[in-house]
Amino acid sequence: MNKVILSVLGHDRPGIVAAVANILFEGNCNIENVSQTILKTEFAGFFIISMPPDLTQEELREALNEGLAAMNMHIHIESVLKPEAGLFAKNTEPFVITTRGPDRKGLVAGISAIIAHYGVNITNLQAVFKGGDDPGNNIMIYEVDIPVDIDRQDFNRALRAKAESLTLSISIQHRNIFETINRI
Repeated sequence: MNKVILSVLGHDRPGIVAAVANILFEGNCNIENVSQTILKTEFAGFFIISMPPDLTQEELREALNEGLAAMNMHIHIESVLKPEAGLFAKNTEPFVITTRGPDRKGLVAGISAIIAHYGVNITNLQAVFKGGDDPGNNIMIYEVDIPVDIDRQDFNRALRAKAESLTLSISIQHRNIFETINRI
């Protein structure tokens, strides 16, 4: 089977995931992974799917465009490339970095630049900015994979210095600790 990534974007409404899943099922495709979210009023869904050998990407695109026409969704399909040897082979540990503080331009750019500089991979990012100076209204949660061979103290110091320069409070926790503390 041919693996592709499918992105579906558009104005949110009930039934989008069901419609996409049904079209994929009818095309004999298998959903291997999916991530879907709502950003304000906009739907964003990403699906890794296996397509049968007799289905082309163009045929799948046509089926999705036709089946989702009433919803006015934007479709993009791309082949999933095999990762370069060793690119994600590093031994890592999962952490959660949380920042809070006044809203302003450059918050994501500043923190993510430090993360990238140390070769840390962001696996999930959620940022909610409601504006203003109330730190509770502006939060970023980065789920990251930190290579075990980096200088963690140096990484933590750099993150804390950047957060301070952006007037953000920051928390860096192993994901297991974060999940235990935040379990409902």
